[in-house]
Amino acid sequence: MTPRQSPEALPGTAPAAAPKRERLRLGDVLVQQHLISQDQLKQALEQQSATGKKLGRLLIEAGVISEETLAHGLARQLRVPMVNLKSFPVKSETVRLLSESPARRHRALVLEDKGEHLLVGFVDPLDLTAYDELTRLLRRQIRIAVVAESQLMPVLDRHYRRTEEISGLAKALEKDIGDAVDFGALQASVGQEGAPVVRLLQSVFEDAMQVGASDVHIEPQENGLAIRSRIDGVLQTQNQADKRIAAPLAQRLKLMASLDISEKRLPQDGRFTLRLRERTIDVRLSTLPCQYGESVVMRLLVQGDSVRRLDSIGMPGRMLARFRDILGRSSGMVLVTGPTGSGKTTTLYAALAELDAEQQKIITVEDPIEYRLPGLTQVQVNEKIELSFARVLRATLRQDPDVILIGEIRDPETAEIGLRAAITGHLVLSSLHTRDAMGAPFRLLDMGAPPFMVASSLQAVISQRLVRQNCDNCTEPHPPTPQESAWLESLGTGLADDLHTLRGRGCSSCNGTGYAGRIGVYEMLEMDGPLAHAAAHEDTGTFNRLAREQLSGHTMAHHAFELVRAGRTSVAEAMRLSSDID
Repeated sequence: MTPRQSPEALPGTAPAAAPKRERLRLGDVLVQQHLISQDQLKQALEQQSATGKKLGRLLIEAGVISEETLAHGLARQLRVPMVNLKSFPVKSETVRLLSESPARRHRALVLEDKGEHLLVGFVDPLDLTAYDELTRLLRRQIRIAVVAESQLMPVLDRHYRRTEEISGLAKALEKDIGDAVDFGALQASVGQEGAPVVRLLQSVFEDAMQVGASDVHIEPQENGLAIRSRIDGVLQTQNQADKRIAAPLAQRLKLMASLDISEKRLPQDGRFTLRLRERTIDVRLSTLPCQYGESVVMRLLVQGDSVRRLDSIGMPGRMLARFRDILGRSSGMVLVTGPTGSGKTTTLYAALAELDAEQQKIITVEDPIEYRLPGLTQVQVNEKIELSFARVLRATLRQDPDVILIGEIRDPETAEIGLRAAITGHLVLSSLHTRDAMGAPFRLLDMGAPPFMVASSLQAVISQRLVRQNCDNCTEPHPPTPQESAWLESLGTGLADDLHTLRGRGCSSCNGTGYAGRIGVYEMLEMDGPLAHAAAHEDTGTFNRLAREQLSGHTMAHHAFELVRAGRTSVAEAMRLSSDID
């Protein structure tokens, strides 16, 4: 129905200088309207404290009050109209005056444009934060109406299907991706003047691929140009060159990544794909202005690398069996945590490889897509065209998925959508940056996720690091130093005196480091009943105590010790890992 009340009758009006609205509590309003009793309110508030759910939703779910009665009661109390969205003539151009994200976040809808003001429907008209933010975003005076949540969500889904915009974004993405760079063709096209720079870059990339580098750093310094590669997590100098070539190198790389070559004062990020020795490599490029020029860092991702299986990544047998059992569940969230470069994506894809892609719809949302698996629907995030994690996830939930992989939870909106998907019957796998497994639930809470949602959605958290393995060609006995013996004893092993430890002395095969390759070190925390209860009540002390009891003897430090005992790595490398997580 179309509201007919005069402007004077609506206290929700936002004049030029919006007055402070009186803060009302929903429970008090419903009791004052004689819609619920004090006892019913008290019980609902106790349940709200335990679950974190909104009070109105709890009352409706308990059958104390209907959604329609609740909405009419709020409308009467505030003297604003109650709008029936089933019959109200909603127009798409009016709805889109407010972008989708705040509309869904605040459960609000622009109903009518009256010229001097907008009529906005709220599920919760008592939410002053929502009212203030929408007034700021719309830059117009607002009048409030009340709408039912069950009617609002289908309307939002219907009017925020942006067919024309998605078509435009697809064309922009095609232009942005471009073709892979072929160095042979590039040398032929740049002419005699630019050919040396191209040949140098080709050599840098070929050397990086040969040694298995994950990153290449080009760093102008006072007396020269340092070219370094990150191998097995450690930077190694690849070359020292004349600093005069720094600018031509940076310019050529920026051209390859379609960046602004005239802008040297601001950081820039880009990407390109190159073909090298019949291999295709995705390159993520970042430039940073520094004292002696522009520092350039490139992350290298080789397309077509085979996905490893769970039983080949070094996960302990007991943990592997428990993890496979969790992957067999039909819903819930599993997180893999650790710093950048700790192997989180490898673990997530190894988990996906365990699932039956023929009988399940599996969708991945990533930035970038690091592995390609047959049978999966893989989507790459592109912030340049506003194709964000949250935006893709909302669309993904309409694709009838069974399993969703979120490359990384970076923001509150992505966290909430992922948790909501886990509650509503989807298995969600994702990564998160935390120091250890215990910190993951409270990292989600810090991002604004509702406690009840974290407690009911999260099934398990795996935390991991990568340690370097002893080189097979030069490994030899290496007795622990006094400091290493003290660390071994701190683990409670009691085996420091009898332990035969090994370490590589350094040879040509390992470039003198004593290490060749890396292996994962893991710990896994399962969210059982007591842990979920502590998380729901945000009881950090109890949660950490219970988590330590569950992880006792099975932490990353203990797993690293087992690798030392097996001769796979050195005590020094295990201590380095331990200092990172303590």
